[in-house]
Amino acid sequence: MAGEIILIVEDEIGIRELIQLYLQKNGYHVLTASDGVEALMILEREQPRLILLDIEMPRMDGFELCRQVRAKLTLPIIYLSSRRGVTDKLKCFELGGDDYITKPFDFSELKARIEANLRRYRQFGSDIEQSSDILKYGQLEIDLNRCQFKLNGEPVELSVKEAQLLMLFVQHPNQVWSAEQLYDHIWGLESTGNIETVKVHISNLRRKLDKDLAHSQYIRTVRGFGYLFAK
Repeated sequence: MAGEIILIVEDEIGIRELIQLYLQKNGYHVLTASDGVEALMILEREQPRLILLDIEMPRMDGFELCRQVRAKLTLPIIYLSSRRGVTDKLKCFELGGDDYITKPFDFSELKARIEANLRRYRQFGSDIEQSSDILKYGQLEIDLNRCQFKLNGEPVELSVKEAQLLMLFVQHPNQVWSAEQLYDHIWGLESTGNIETVKVHISNLRRKLDKDLAHSQYIRTVRGFGYLFAK
């Protein structure tokens, strides 16, 4: 996966330059920004394959940048933060983050996380390219070829993980998946995240697909077992 473009958004110049040097030595092309405003300017002219994102930054923090990026792009976002609280981590995932690494971190772990997220992103795109089908479930329309989702004819913007979850569900309708199984399929065994991540992404996905969360039309909870996509 060397040669991919990675955008580092980090206000501490020492950390930013160390990460940049390490990734360049491992064959990646690296872009850097010191805050969210600068990152958005870069994204207008460049197309990185992954973003490494700090939370606490001037002008625009990582939360707001993630929110704005997710409105347009589906590339993987890995948070790099010194915040260790569960609340902060869950907020990152709620906004569409794909992974979370706590500072200080080992560079070998960072490399492994980058490779894992890029691999899943590439596999996700490869799976879609192999099919030109358009699936319809009620008012939900899924274009497998273009990786586009519509509800009642209107586009639905999904993060990478949300899209991967939905694709997995529709490929196995009426199959019950436990949170652990979904975690293994989407995040992978090498990920060190929390199983609560699955619940957060399922909740986000439901909010985007169903107005009545108490009676979800598409993703249903099977009490004591997990989730299924109702066909």
